[in-house]
Amino acid sequence: MQNSGTLEHANLSVTQIDRLANLLCDMLGWHVRWRGPHHLGGETAHVGSADCYVSLYWREDVTGDYSKGQPLNHLGLQVADLDAAEAVVTAHGLTPYSHGTYEPGPRSFYFFDWDGIDF
Repeated sequence: MQNSGTLEHANLSVTQIDRLANLLCDMLGWHVRWRGPHHLGGETAHVGSADCYVSLYWREDVTGDYSKGQPLNHLGLQVADLDAAEAVVTAHGLTPYSHGTYEPGPRSFYFFDWDGIDF
């Protein structure tokens, strides 16, 4: 029998937790599920829904100097209203790009956050 799995969380190192947490909450209707000190120093916030979350990790030595593909290619998020999500991204001062429809998925766009993480 094959296991059925889901993605519980992804962990991203960021230079400012609140900035990305606010964007994810505004765009996805998520909330900060937990926030506190990290055992390696710095701070972590779990931002998400009851079913999944993104862990945002900050420590003084996090530079946020990422290029596409490092530390990851992109993080895909699904929303009910793509136009409304794009308006939130733009309102947060970010620039959507690469609008399209790709097999097997629906209509989409991408954007880089302030640290260069691609969504």
